[in-house]
Amino acid sequence: QEPLVESGGGLVQAGGSLRVSCQVSLHTFTNLVMGWFRQAPGKEREFVAAISRQGGITHYADSVKGRFTISSDKAKNTVDLQMNRLKPENAAVYYCVGDYQNTPTTMTYPGGATVWGKGTLVTVSS
Repeated sequence: QEPLVESGGGLVQAGGSLRVSCQVSLHTFTNLVMGWFRQAPGKEREFVAAISRQGGITHYADSVKGRFTISSDKAKNTVDLQMNRLKPENAAVYYCVGDYQNTPTTMTYPGGATVWGKGTLVTVSS
């Protein structure tokens, strides 16, 4: 069983909204800092958002602040990313990630996340 499975990707028009979700199949979910990275074609993976173990602290890339919201549901073992006012440059494969050591403000580079999902594709049409 994959530890992190993303869903909810798809095609959306610029200005629209989309919610991607991550199902966490790890018994140590409560010990994980969770987050989202993305990778657009021809570009490096980049940090999008992260949330603390208890869900009280969140951290966002400057480019998505005010438009994206990360949330977690410990009862459902899910981590969601609500994306509003999407732009064509937000199109990418979005990866759910987790780490036991880092914090939401330090898990901002790909090497800072030790558990990765396979990703879900988000396409934004102009």
